[in-house]
Amino acid sequence: MPHQIIRTEQAPAAIGTYSQAVKAGATVYLSGQIPLDPATMHLVEGGIEAQIRRVFDNLAAVAHAAGGRLADTAKLNVFLVDLGHFALVNQIMAEYFAEPYPARAAVGVAALPRGAQVEMDAVLVLEK
Repeated sequence: MPHQIIRTEQAPAAIGTYSQAVKAGATVYLSGQIPLDPATMHLVEGGIEAQIRRVFDNLAAVAHAAGGRLADTAKLNVFLVDLGHFALVNQIMAEYFAEPYPARAAVGVAALPRGAQVEMDAVLVLEK
């Protein structure tokens, strides 16, 4: 099955040897997004809430570039430097997703690129 590389300027450019997303058939694998402003490539200001929202916005932009939307998410992975922010992730996630919610994992990590406090990646399944 051929792979299609997904790229959009509406989300941060890759900062390493990876693509923003790869589409294989009806499945789209979104690379991890940290809270970088796509225009400046700097972390957003405003604390953890602004970082969580920016990550969801970045994922939404890549999903849109792939022909989908966040509602097409089958699996979401959340990486937090401080698991004390887990409840805030849930609260903000409810603004971006409606039931039925995707499967999800939340993992505490020691550090993330560029000093980010949150990173997320996702797997979408698009309608054929």
